[in-house]
Amino acid sequence: MRNIGRALLAAVSLATASAAATTPATAAPSKPTIVLVHGAFADATSWDGVAAELRADGYRVVVPDNPLRGPCSDAAVIEQTLAGIDGPIVLAGHSYGGAVITNVSDPDVQALVYIAAFAPAQGEPMFFAINPLQFPGSRLLPPALSLKVADGGLDGYVDPAYFHDVFAQDVSAATAANMIAHQKSIAAVANIEPSGPASWSTTPSWFLVSADDRVIPPAAQRFMAQRAGSHTSEVAASHASLVSQPSTVAAVIEQAAQ
Repeated sequence: MRNIGRALLAAVSLATASAAATTPATAAPSKPTIVLVHGAFADATSWDGVAAELRADGYRVVVPDNPLRGPCSDAAVIEQTLAGIDGPIVLAGHSYGGAVITNVSDPDVQALVYIAAFAPAQGEPMFFAINPLQFPGSRLLPPALSLKVADGGLDGYVDPAYFHDVFAQDVSAATAANMIAHQKSIAAVANIEPSGPASWSTTPSWFLVSADDRVIPPAAQRFMAQRAGSHTSEVAASHASLVSQPSTVAAVIEQAAQ
């Protein structure tokens, strides 16, 4: 009888331990999916270094193509990507990609991350942040900024002769050449399109300011970050901080993800 009692006690203990291990209250929460939205004058490969860091840390990373036609229509394209993702999402945008994620509306987005990005208020065009009267210092001006006919309208692009110095002065010449090869032009009208309701007004946000930015003046980035109430940090980097300092950028995104 004594042996039977011990066996029953052991069985009960084992069952209790098994139930405790599988109860939802103690299950480790799943990591959010991280969606990275590239900016103008770039494509999805601009996130390669950051995406590699995040995947190495166990995150699922999605890097959709951003059409670069206008904040509202591009946001609708990104929303289609988000609709196919289950669970919580951290949405990050670089440069013009920040204007896009500002216009995204999805209940699964738990945090926004702005990397040297535009974070416009409702009704505000992106041009506001590089207005030389209020935020001087941008070098993204003619002849560095050039125009071409595309899709029946005008597109802007960075002249390759100026790309390294204006857009990514802290990367090697070889890396800059690769970025130029992947450059995508943006519809000129995107710069003056009024932004829709700002997602940062209802969603927690993080902002990594590039202190040596020659495209979006650092003062403009700090203004937008403060207005959005973002958790703000700075890095001594060019506008292309995601390429030149992927570990720093990934670390900020992981802060938002946690």
